Amino acid sequence: MNIVVCIKQVPNTADVKINPETNTLIREGTQSMINPYDLHAIEAALQIREEVGGTVLAITMGPPQAEEALREVLSMGADEVRLISDRAFAGSDTWATAYTLYKAIERIGYDVILCGKQAIDGDTAQVGPEVAEFLKIPHIAYVKKIEAIDVHLIRVQRMMDDGYDIVESSLPVLLTVVKEINTPRLPSLKGKMAAKKATIARMDFDSLGADIENVGLNGSPTQVKNIFAPPAKFDRQVLQGRLEDQVESLVKELRNLKCV
Repeated sequence: MNIVVCIKQVPNTADVKINPETNTLIREGTQSMINPYDLHAIEAALQIREEVGGTVLAITMGPPQAEEALREVLSMGADEVRLISDRAFAGSDTWATAYTLYKAIERIGYDVILCGKQAIDGDTAQVGPEVAEFLKIPHIAYVKKIEAIDVHLIRVQRMMDDGYDIVESSLPVLLTVVKEINTPRLPSLKGKMAAKKATIARMDFDSLGADIENVGLNGSPTQVKNIFAPPAKFDRQVLQGRLEDQVESLVKELRNLKCV
């Protein structure tokens, strides 16, 4: 079984910088990490391989420094990785990103594609389902448990607000997973040593056979027009004294503001 995992290297939340000209994140030279939800997708892929056999191949689209994330995936136990990197892809929105990943995945071959439910730098949860739509395959979002899988069929629990649904699908299929699905394993020392020496295969614009009008900023139908920090507010009060006195002061203030 060919299992493909889409991961993303995201900026450390304490080290986010914005390009003032393009209004996009500056990823080069910033401290980064694997998107936390994607770690659960990697673990789910490794568990599927352990149950039914096959290979786990992880891909990411990003600048050259994204190699670090792929080496971490190798150290966790993935069989192969691919870095999709080209300046033509810079500034891609979710649609252009999904299109680029789709062009890469269709050249790799797949039975199951796994993604984290969303990336913490964008929180759109759009790329996974969009990739499935480009590939014209079924997709199931917010998967919290894989109940059964074989070469023809998969049955999963899909998280809902009031519980979960049980959903079955034929293969190939794309799943986006939530953190409740598993606990990601730690890389082994042997895995770290092997990952450090591994050669990271790359896929660029020419190797994908993509249309230039569908990638990067030019291929992005949604664009950020302005980014700004919310103005600081200084009209704050810190209540002091006993808890009972604080509650009384709070109620009085809310009544003065006609909130109660």
